[in-house]
Amino acid sequence: MKPIRRLRWYIGGILFLSTVINYIDRQTLSVLAPHIKTEFQWNNETFALVIISFRIAYTIGQTLCGRMVDWLGVRQGLSISVAFYSISAMLGSFTSGLRSLCGFRFLLGFGEAANWPGAAKTVSEWFPITETGWAVALYDSGSAIGAALAPFLVYWIYEHFGGWRPAFLITGILGLLWIPLFRAIYRKPEEHPRLGDDERKLILDNRPRDAGGTGERLPYSVLLRQRKTWAIILAKMCTDPVWFFITDWFAIYLVSRGLKVEDSLLAFWVPFVAADVGNFAGGGLSSWLVSKGWPLAKSRRVVAAVSAVGMSFLGATVFFDGFPLLVGSFAIATLSYAALSTIILALPADLYPSSSVASVSGMSGTGAGIGTIAATYLTGIVSDRYSFQPVLLVASAIPLVAGLALWVFIREPRQEKV
Repeated sequence: MKPIRRLRWYIGGILFLSTVINYIDRQTLSVLAPHIKTEFQWNNETFALVIISFRIAYTIGQTLCGRMVDWLGVRQGLSISVAFYSISAMLGSFTSGLRSLCGFRFLLGFGEAANWPGAAKTVSEWFPITETGWAVALYDSGSAIGAALAPFLVYWIYEHFGGWRPAFLITGILGLLWIPLFRAIYRKPEEHPRLGDDERKLILDNRPRDAGGTGERLPYSVLLRQRKTWAIILAKMCTDPVWFFITDWFAIYLVSRGLKVEDSLLAFWVPFVAADVGNFAGGGLSSWLVSKGWPLAKSRRVVAAVSAVGMSFLGATVFFDGFPLLVGSFAIATLSYAALSTIILALPADLYPSSSVASVSGMSGTGAGIGTIAATYLTGIVSDRYSFQPVLLVASAIPLVAGLALWVFIREPRQEKV
């Protein structure tokens, strides 16, 4: 077979597409939330239970699915998970009330949990160390693109079919279409028949640590004794709840500010496109610094610190009434979040052997899930009883803890035993 030039970037593109579909499926509910809440006469506190159902499963699934991907491998692990969450997403069209929707979202959350651990493991196997930041930025940018596309796609389906139920069915089909494409192109670089000799040598000679997966999977008792593991977990726990507040509550927040979601699609589009820019800004800048001779951990830490400060712009929305300033503040915050998220997602591949990358990534996802569940529950209560202002102020401050944890506890790989 004729080799495919720069095949690793085709692999990265497949991961990007998976993340786009993943986010379209989960954002279908968020976009339609005002309509579903009205039909079932739910307040924010009740709707928070639906979100939490997804988050509980996603939290549990991150650790379990991370270990599953390390055990089964990327090809099998992601194929199974995407099939599972696509069917789960389609079940949303059969919602009859709170219990059924909570159940369907629980299944969706468990299935979607494998995407990020699987993508992190793929990057550790397929990319040289100078490109891992770019590769993580590529697949993680799919979250922003998916979130930006979802309002347009979902509202088109809503208007075309005259209701919200078909949107779950149609968006759920996308993942089932992705699986054969993924299985047709994905193999490990050691065994891929379409990988050229020069690119194979580039990958195998320059990828992070024991990326071949030949090493033994490190037990959780070993991983959890290391400060760098807890730094990654804490960083995810302090940043992901902010992102998920925006993805889960943005439509409801706009309504609370007197805006109609149908007339404010730009408000959806701008922050999520800004996040897409942030992915490549964070990943690209850190990779560029590495290529210029900066130590790997230092390049990640500097970008993380600046990004954590940038996320504090979310609090400015409390003091601004104008639409452009409101959207602009969200955009700066999401750009900064995405840059910081790219760094956090790159760290497991930087610091651990490939046989444990998905496990560490999964544990950090579980930490993020715990923080997000607590934040979601409190958001529902506080926004109903007071307003969204206290939520936004806290969300602007907590990422600084993430930046501090990474700055203090992440060191160069050679300085710390695995």
